[in-house]
Amino acid sequence: MTLSRLLPQRPFPPYAFLPGRDPHPTRDPRGHSAGTENDSTPQELTDIEDWATTPEYLFGIDLYNHGYLWEAHEAWEALWHLAKPDPLRADFLQGLIQCTAATLKVRMGQPQGLEALARMGTERLERVAQQSGGVYMGLSVQTFLEAFRAFAASQPKDTETRPMIVLDD
Repeated sequence: MTLSRLLPQRPFPPYAFLPGRDPHPTRDPRGHSAGTENDSTPQELTDIEDWATTPEYLFGIDLYNHGYLWEAHEAWEALWHLAKPDPLRADFLQGLIQCTAATLKVRMGQPQGLEALARMGTERLERVAQQSGGVYMGLSVQTFLEAFRAFAASQPKDTETRPMIVLDD
């Protein structure tokens, strides 16, 4: 299932980076983002209520939903660093990052990595679901958790069956 874009004006990279297969996006001169300045890296975190206007959060969702797993991880990581003083938001972002990295391990043929990262990510998201009443930054965390746990437990051979991130309006 492919969802419509949240930030259609922002282009995707030319390829979805897969470690061990592709040139590293920033460290290799052949990488899709080598030599470019990332002017979209946030310098401060917006209020939690303003998630719908946080470009890196929304672009991370676009990237994840369209198969750019490493790139989604990178988009959210910048926000996670800024969110560290807010433990709930940091857990939420780190949970998304770890679930995304777990999904990337499927593409890399590393089932142990999938299992370990899925466990860590879903444990973080479970705490967020319990503390937030179930919906956080527009995501029904409990719904995503159930779907992601089922995905990870299915021992997937590809990432096409990963749960999508669907935001509530």
